[in-house]
Amino acid sequence: MELKDSVALVTGGNRGIGEAFVRAFLAAGSARVYVATRDAANARHLIDEGGGRVVAVGLDVSKPEQIEAAAAQCQDVSILVNNAGQFSMQTLMTAPDLSAARSEMEINYFGPLAMCRAFAPILGRHNESAIANVLSAGGIVAVPGMGGYSPSKFAGRAMTTCVRAELAAQNTSVTALIVGSVDTRMASHVEGFKETPDTIAQAGLKAIRKGADEVDTDFMAVDVRANLARDPKALELSMRRSLSGERVTTGR
Repeated sequence: MELKDSVALVTGGNRGIGEAFVRAFLAAGSARVYVATRDAANARHLIDEGGGRVVAVGLDVSKPEQIEAAAAQCQDVSILVNNAGQFSMQTLMTAPDLSAARSEMEINYFGPLAMCRAFAPILGRHNESAIANVLSAGGIVAVPGMGGYSPSKFAGRAMTTCVRAELAAQNTSVTALIVGSVDTRMASHVEGFKETPDTIAQAGLKAIRKGADEVDTDFMAVDVRANLARDPKALELSMRRSLSGERVTTGR
């Protein structure tokens, strides 16, 4: 897909990976980039940088009425990047209740699904269009220390495959971006080397251009997939270390 003159919407676009996507789209020649964030004021720095091509959109992806309003406002979108996410840093069995796991599923699975449903008719008006769902290496291997986050990303990956099939007829590519360890606020607990958000955004734009189904965006994602193929049980056992506070090997 050609990115020049495209119109992109990026959820969670005011910081981290989302912010990097916004800048990458601008550099690629997008005509307009909608920065979707819970507080539109948080996108002011990007509006100032965008030279009239950046528009802030107040959006909490867990609120259906806000998704509906965003779709009504952004009728020219040709690329949707579902980047907004939540990681509560609670495990499944020791959390005081299910509220954190429910919230992670709401924001990491139901939110992107609702965005896909709301924007599919808009995307379908273009000769070619794209959806990119920012997922996690925790969506291809279960990470016990990531509680409800890892299961929600498994669900997001399956949803991506299903939506891809449903939207194939309207020539909307649907890409799963598998992200490892990135230097963002969400991954502040992760030790060791972290990729820059820009690395992930550039991999994402390359995947959108190619219409790729699924892409490992960085070294850690590639390494996790390789270990999963080589010895899945050994990888499962190594993931248990995250329960004792040892180094977590995935996160964004």
